[in-house]
Amino acid sequence: MRQYVGWHGQKWTTLSRLSRDHKNVVEKVEQDLYSIVTEPEFAIGQRAFLVRTAQGNILWDCISYLDDETERKVRNLGGVDYIAISHPHYYSLMIQWSEAFDNAPILIHELDRRWISYHSPNIKLWSGVKFPLLKDLTLVNLGGHFDGGTVLHWKKVGGGILLSGDIIAVAMDRRWASFMYSFPNMIPLSRSKIEQIMERISPFRFQKLYSAFDGKEILSDALNAVRRSAKRYIRFIS
Repeated sequence: MRQYVGWHGQKWTTLSRLSRDHKNVVEKVEQDLYSIVTEPEFAIGQRAFLVRTAQGNILWDCISYLDDETERKVRNLGGVDYIAISHPHYYSLMIQWSEAFDNAPILIHELDRRWISYHSPNIKLWSGVKFPLLKDLTLVNLGGHFDGGTVLHWKKVGGGILLSGDIIAVAMDRRWASFMYSFPNMIPLSRSKIEQIMERISPFRFQKLYSAFDGKEILSDALNAVRRSAKRYIRFIS
């Protein structure tokens, strides 16, 4: 799903057409965490993540391309037991990814139910603020530019990791984060939305934050960076 129609109108393609000149790169980010990104850049250029644990593997968010080579690489890493999506901009090929990996359940917050365009019995809606997924892995509903906006917290040795999609966006100065209602229209979130995000994320400890876009990550003291960023943001919009 795209968040706006381009200046030159809608454009359409197919997986078979993409396969002529696109591929997915599966790359180790750190121990048990792998990014999956399409090259050359496609859609909004987002990346997915494969989280490997002893209890099962999570595919975090989705990209819009899937082929046999990608499936083989991911299966060599243990496959996919669950798919968790941060918000509707990354629904893309989630049903095809699920079917490719033995109908892995797709976890979506119920507040984003109305944005589901293609239905599947593999889609499982969850509710509330927290959803314990596997040991040390928790889905957290923060809201933001979608009411169901969700992040994945990984309680991991070394201080914890947050996979944020762009619910919490990493700035070009990677000491800072930001929060937007509409990225293409540059509309900021309201103060009340930021306060909700901070109230819900503050109980979780994390040293690192990985966003939906390559290179956009905060690799130390990430929770405090998010706190500082929220205070700065509120100061400037007030």
